[in-house]
Amino acid sequence: MRVMDPALREGYERSRRMLRRHDPTYYWATRRLPADVRPATHALYGYVRTADQIVDGPRRAALPDQRRAALDAWEAELQRGVDSRQPIVRALIDAGTRHGLPLGELATYMRSMRIDCGPVRIASWDELVAYMDGSAGSVGRIMASLLGVPSRHHGDLGQLGIAFQLANFIRDVREDSRLDRIYLPEEDRVRFGVSEADLAAARATPEVRALLAHEVERARGLFAGARPAIASAPASVRPGVRFATGLYGRMLDRVEAMGFDVLARPAGVRVWHLPGAALEALR
Repeated sequence: MRVMDPALREGYERSRRMLRRHDPTYYWATRRLPADVRPATHALYGYVRTADQIVDGPRRAALPDQRRAALDAWEAELQRGVDSRQPIVRALIDAGTRHGLPLGELATYMRSMRIDCGPVRIASWDELVAYMDGSAGSVGRIMASLLGVPSRHHGDLGQLGIAFQLANFIRDVREDSRLDRIYLPEEDRVRFGVSEADLAAARATPEVRALLAHEVERARGLFAGARPAIASAPASVRPGVRFATGLYGRMLDRVEAMGFDVLARPAGVRVWHLPGAALEALR
């Protein structure tokens, strides 16, 4: 029986705890995955979440250039490979070796993270897709490899990652505005007559509601487009992916049920949504 290096064990466990603390929706979805792929999923999350903490965490550096330098240092740790002294990085390198993961995709992820180091204004849908493809899309393609999805569908699972991220952007409009970030495309905001001040208000105007209804419809289209990739995944992993998709679908349902007013109250998934999503995943 193989004895795991204590540093590797620490890296995997630290990543698992980070996932449970920061993204319980995704954590409970990963619980539906086969046991042999869960640690790698945790390690991947631990790496990208650490980058996110560099950009957004309570201890982030004060200036954008300082945050970019910290991202450079974190990326350099991955390039050091097994020589890294960072337990999470070592766990990810171990997972990449065990499962043949395309960790080179993370260079694209880090480019999107650098955008978040300063104020963000997205001009068009194409620009937003490029941003999301670099962040959530790249992680989705790594997960496609881990989950045994046929290579012809890796791009489709990347689209599922984009759908997850767009749903998060819809949910987090108020929080992102406070961070001086507006991800919803300017061309859409102009079309619906939504100003930046409207997105920072205490309640959504009719124009904001119409804009968010449009973005929810886009997200649902992205989820629908990922169905072939989900269907092509091995039977052992399909329930976990469907569970995650079901939870995010419920988030969009909640936004719709609130009349698309995500400014007045949170629109995240609640614990009572879990059983329904689990039943859908098992069908």
